[in-house]
Amino acid sequence: MSSRRLWRRITPLLAAGALALAATACSSGGDGNTVSSGSSATGSAGSSAAGPTGTLRLGYFPNLTHAPAIYGLDQGIFAATLGPGVKIATTTFNSGTQEAEAILSGSLDAGYIGPNPAVNAFVKSKGAALRIISGATSGGAGLVVKSEITSVDQLRGKTIATPGLANTQDVALRYYLKQHGLATDKNGGGDVQVRPQDNAVTVDAFKSGAIDGAWVPEPTLSRMVADGGKLLVDEASQWPDGRFTTTVLVVRTDYAASNPEIVKRLVAANVASINALGADPAKAQQVTNQGLAKLSGKPLADAVIAPAWKRLTFTPDPIASSVVTSADHAQELGLITKANLDGIFDLATLNAVLTAQGKPAVAAK
Repeated sequence: MSSRRLWRRITPLLAAGALALAATACSSGGDGNTVSSGSSATGSAGSSAAGPTGTLRLGYFPNLTHAPAIYGLDQGIFAATLGPGVKIATTTFNSGTQEAEAILSGSLDAGYIGPNPAVNAFVKSKGAALRIISGATSGGAGLVVKSEITSVDQLRGKTIATPGLANTQDVALRYYLKQHGLATDKNGGGDVQVRPQDNAVTVDAFKSGAIDGAWVPEPTLSRMVADGGKLLVDEASQWPDGRFTTTVLVVRTDYAASNPEIVKRLVAANVASINALGADPAKAQQVTNQGLAKLSGKPLADAVIAPAWKRLTFTPDPIASSVVTSADHAQELGLITKANLDGIFDLATLNAVLTAQGKPAVAAK
């Protein structure tokens, strides 16, 4: 049976159970972001009176744009919603390309990831590898440059970093430059030299003068501004109503086939974490910063996290139209082959959770 036909059989089962689960998903105290709350099973999932059993290998970034993962893991929301029989094994990434490869290789079950790496993996696998099952974050990305650069024309001959070739911010930068008559290529040539590199080194590269700027997500954006950079382009200005997806939640298709109850609860946990982020923004910012400190060894300064937080909107809506448009941009730039995205979104479970909470459903187009 093809993966698409199999997924169509799984989806109604996920959605049916989500209605009941949504009413009980809630936050509780947790021990951190690698959680084992009962079962030590690492093989195929099972079930018991207390809920599903098995392991969920979950990926995310140490970025503010992945706050639903950072906050939800730290506060025990994922552990409580997934239940005592599910072990959560987390892995952090600095590149969407790396995380997408982990999903394609089968070493990761689900993850928070930028929309373009998700699309790339979907296209590379001919639609077999994954599904986008929820949104997570909108906004929080842009182009920061040296203070003396005041216009896009001055970018000619400059070196600008992005988090990775063909990742979400890389596509945004290259498309913006193309719109303004500036050419780029995959090898760092053209009118503007685009240098894909980990966000972890971009701030130091900017401070040392090795790069002239970067199109990056938060908190790298605000860290560069705090170090004297100028926000030349807020990516929100490039989208209708300023709404564009920065982070989505995906699941590996074959994992969902074997673990439908875990996937259903994962979606509910994501929504619960997003709800908590919105309910108490001050606490959310503090807890997320503490979570980042655990991952990187150092919290963000108030001068960094405060402005960064204002640029972010946490939402389960994947803003599907922006995902499709960004994929079109990547194709136009020659970064991916013609993208048939039919079936990449499966939002039935998410919409069942939202409906149970009296919230409007989200669209898959």
